[in-house]
Amino acid sequence: MKTLFASLVLLTAQGLAAAADAPAAAAPPGQSATAIFAGGCFWCTEADFEKLPGVIEAESGYLNGKSRNPTYEQVSAGRSGHTEAVRVRYDPAKV
Repeated sequence: MKTLFASLVLLTAQGLAAAADAPAAAAPPGQSATAIFAGGCFWCTEADFEKLPGVIEAESGYLNGKSRNPTYEQVSAGRSGHTEAVRVRYDPAKV
């Protein structure tokens, strides 16, 4: 459990550092933007994002890891090195 928590903290810190270095680019009017979130159970996270105004699509999947197409069982057992994540496509004018 400590290893999982440490991995999530490291992944979050790495993502925040990368986001801080990247210049913010505003999407042209009428176009969507995309963000990826890793927050534990992706089913719950996906459902929460789908309720928000301006969210066009929320899609669950896996981030990083060792194998190309891991199964849910491999990921949830901690054998693949993947993190459950949600890709959110949204209208930046509304979010």
